[in-house]
Amino acid sequence: MTDKPIYILAIESSCDDTAAAVLKNGKVLSNIVARQSVHEEYGGVVPELASRAHQQNIVPVIDVALKKAGITRNELNAIAFTQGPGLMGSLLVGSSFAKSMALALGIPLIAVNHMQAHILAHFIEEEGFDKPDFPFLAMTISGGHTQIVKVNSYFDMEVIGETTDDAVGEAFDKSAKILGLPYPGGPLIDKYAQEGNPKAFPFTKPKVDGLNFSFSGLKTQILYFVQKKVAENPDFIEENRNDICASIQYTIINILMDKLKAAVKETGINQVAIGGGVSANSGIRNTLKEAEKKYGWKSFIPKFEYTTDNAAMIGIVGYHKYLEGTFNDVTVTSKARISL
Repeated sequence: MTDKPIYILAIESSCDDTAAAVLKNGKVLSNIVARQSVHEEYGGVVPELASRAHQQNIVPVIDVALKKAGITRNELNAIAFTQGPGLMGSLLVGSSFAKSMALALGIPLIAVNHMQAHILAHFIEEEGFDKPDFPFLAMTISGGHTQIVKVNSYFDMEVIGETTDDAVGEAFDKSAKILGLPYPGGPLIDKYAQEGNPKAFPFTKPKVDGLNFSFSGLKTQILYFVQKKVAENPDFIEENRNDICASIQYTIINILMDKLKAAVKETGINQVAIGGGVSANSGIRNTLKEAEKKYGWKSFIPKFEYTTDNAAMIGIVGYHKYLEGTFNDVTVTSKARISL
């Protein structure tokens, strides 16, 4: 390897956000995200509308990312893109553009696993943020995924616990929908929970073997609870919104922390890193910081902009793959489902 800087253009299009970033070695020069508001009226992401919006957004987003980074496309050393998992139509927009641009520029193409990227986001060079040492435990929590991963090295990862049904982000959003909150409702539950009593309405935690999770039963429990209370008092939600949200969030956090504590005990690893969109939740962040003091863990929480879907996390994986010389040709295919 030479001492010359390595510039990576990264593209992320796995769901409903079109994102592009430029990294110089492990440092982010730009991280641009175009969010899609079209899904709000439907209460969730509509795949066909998402892929159309990606087609509209991808060129301007990449253009802005390059301009903000202060480099030209001819200075790029490689292009990294999200291979999967995600919505197939959305993934294809990003991969097709990445392949075409890499071919036109004659530079390497790097396919990235979105779930690895959430974990390796902790290795972005960012002032004031420490990096975990190997091995460490990563809990990836998002709208589509809930996993506990034993991370032995950059590309040696073992899933030791995962959801058997719904992801934690879906549990937040569906609970918000039950309460009549707009999509995406997870951040609103977090907002109202901060003003409520977390023990006002006790919900039963599901019993799941090992380090796995389950959230479908909890969603059903919340639905029946709200329906029963509203039947008794039509103003129940309005009068108790903060307490309901606080109780839901308290239960979900306890489910996550119980499994995380078990994982630390089972592996003997006390370095814990969280990632994924739900790791932006203030309750989860505060609880992890408390656990750090209580149990002697060392916890790692990424910068807020690297928690939700973004291209900087794709870029840091691309950078480390570039160092290893792990490249792909244009026959590489997008995958809606992909394992670590």
